[in-house]
Amino acid sequence: MKVTMKKLTPNLMVKDVRKSVEFYTKILGFTLNMAVPENSQAIEQKLEDNKEYAYAMVSCDEVFFMLMRSDVFAEDLPMLKNIEIGASVSFYLDVDNIDEVYNSLKDKVEISKDLHNTWYGMREFYIKDCDGYVLGFAERSR
Repeated sequence: MKVTMKKLTPNLMVKDVRKSVEFYTKILGFTLNMAVPENSQAIEQKLEDNKEYAYAMVSCDEVFFMLMRSDVFAEDLPMLKNIEIGASVSFYLDVDNIDEVYNSLKDKVEISKDLHNTWYGMREFYIKDCDGYVLGFAERSR
C-alpha cells in the first residue's frame, strides 16, 4: 500500500495565541482561518477583544501553521510538557518576489540572516517570529 501525504501543517507552541496570530497576519500577511477561545470547543473566524485563545490556524496560499498556547499544547501532547518554546528546526518557505518580501519585512521583524544568494541557486533570508521560530524565505535565483 502506498501512503499519500497531502499536506504538512506545523503546530507551533506559542506563549500568546493572539500575539502570534497578529504577527503572522499583520506582519507576514497570513489569514486567520480559525480560532478556539480558552476553555471552549467553539470555532471562531475572528479574534474578539475580550477573549483569550488557546488555539488558532493561519495560512497564506498553501502554507499553514497551527498556533497552540503552551499550556494547552502540553495538555494535548504530554511528551512535550517540559519543552521550551522555539525549536531546533527552521521552516523554509518558497516565495515569489523575494526582494519585495524582504523589503516589506526588514523593518518589522528580527532578521536572523540577511538576504543573500546561496551556492545552491537560491536567494534567501531568515527571520525569527515572535516566539523564536525561524522562518526562511527563498526564491530560485535568476
